[in-house]
Amino acid sequence: MSGLMLLDTPSLYYRAFFGVPDSVTAPDGTPVNAVRGLVDMIARLVRDRAPERLVCCFDADWRPEFRVAALPSYKAHRVAEGGGDETPDALAAQLPVIDAVLDAFGLARVGVPGYEADDVIGTLAAAGMAHGPVDVVTGDRDLLQLVDERGPVQVLYTARGIRNLEVMGEKEVAAKYGIPGRGYADYAALRGDPSDGLPGVPGVGDKTAATLVTRYGSVAGILAALDGGDAAFPAAARKRIEAARDYLAAAETVVRVVTDIDAPELRGLDDRLPDEPRDPAALAGLAERWGLSSPVERLRKALRP
Repeated sequence: MSGLMLLDTPSLYYRAFFGVPDSVTAPDGTPVNAVRGLVDMIARLVRDRAPERLVCCFDADWRPEFRVAALPSYKAHRVAEGGGDETPDALAAQLPVIDAVLDAFGLARVGVPGYEADDVIGTLAAAGMAHGPVDVVTGDRDLLQLVDERGPVQVLYTARGIRNLEVMGEKEVAAKYGIPGRGYADYAALRGDPSDGLPGVPGVGDKTAATLVTRYGSVAGILAALDGGDAAFPAAARKRIEAARDYLAAAETVVRVVTDIDAPELRGLDDRLPDEPRDPAALAGLAERWGLSSPVERLRKALRP
């Protein structure tokens, strides 16, 4: 049993959209594959992990200005011609249905203007770990930076699907990447992440990044070692890191998940997992309108104590 479960909801509904056939439609032929897949994912997570509290976290801003100002390439390749992101039309049409279904169930859902879901998760995880275990469900490796054995905070990584979750704590991150358990953000800044438009330090790959983070603990520690003339600093990396100082300063803002958002959306958030739907009549109407009777019933059963 986990105390608090935080869902990277965009990561999950994208997985559902591309993983569930688009032949899954409402009675009028409208695709509902993302809705159905997401509801089934939540049902399995609740049934298998038995959280006491759960929050569906959303992007209120998928490309926040503070990150773009630091590094203009941040997610630039995902910007559509008219601005905004490149969400497929068939998925965009399902997002209001997802909101309505979650609300009818009474599941907490939240996004904060100016921040990504990652930042909402980071803030709720930092606050929640004081009260017990926290599970973060995501397919985004960036959130591996939140693992913390003190909570514990662990990531349930969905790369192999909801039925084959990879449970990642500090020990697992260290074993997989060869870095300190909480060092993923520094590692990512060094090696880069093309999916986010993060170039990394030229000539510094996975192995060198892991070596530097392991030896010096963080990007700040690496730069301090350079400034201090550490004779043990790898010679091949010295000039590369020196030349990348400006990039590394910017990357810190981009890769580091915010863990201290102070916003009304997060104050007094009721994250208790409901035993029964908040609005059964609305839920029944949504299930009929969109052909969701089976996944809705599976989630209803999973919620019952």
